[in-house]
Amino acid sequence: MSRSPNFGARRAGLRPELVVLHYTAMDSCDAAARALCDPAREVSAHYLISETGEVLELVPEPMRAWHAGAGEWGGRGDVNSRSIGIELANTGATPFAARQIAALEVLLSGILSRWKVPAKGVIAHSDMAPGRKIDPGPRFDWRRLARQGLAVWPGPTGGIAPDERAFRAAAERFGYPREVPFELLLATVRLRFRPRHAGPLDIRDMGLICDLADRFPANGA
Repeated sequence: MSRSPNFGARRAGLRPELVVLHYTAMDSCDAAARALCDPAREVSAHYLISETGEVLELVPEPMRAWHAGAGEWGGRGDVNSRSIGIELANTGATPFAARQIAALEVLLSGILSRWKVPAKGVIAHSDMAPGRKIDPGPRFDWRRLARQGLAVWPGPTGGIAPDERAFRAAAERFGYPREVPFELLLATVRLRFRPRHAGPLDIRDMGLICDLADRFPANGA
């Protein structure tokens, strides 16, 4: 597989400080690779990982791939210039293959080490683009990555009374975009951390987002 032509220089001297995880939402890895390397589509990612664990490097890490689109994290836009994008070959309707996730873990470990990206910098496409994107979706095992120091996960939390303003403030401190309608913000947080839960804001939602904001603020040390 030749490298994708769809990339450019990172803007304003920016370096990778995030890794954005995606799924391809296509029927096969080959179809996704063709799309990511098609100059007419103007999309790409740094890496594509097949269901069998094959890792395809499509854009060199120092360059700006076109994977994230509109959105922000930690109050800052141009996520493409600040991130490395990894696409997982998956339709969005099936579990992620074990060999694929094992390959992702090896790849992530190297990226975080090379670019000094903290675990809190590994985010979902849905995190930075609520409502516009839902990948890598409810089937993705974020807790597994967190156990290996490759992402973050909330710890045990006490009961905190539901408070929409406090929830929003904590979510934004963790990194979620500002000015997102509350119900969409809640659904986006749950998509990653409580994908099977629905209903009104509750004490567990409050506990997990306050814990994440306190321990892993997007713009903190």
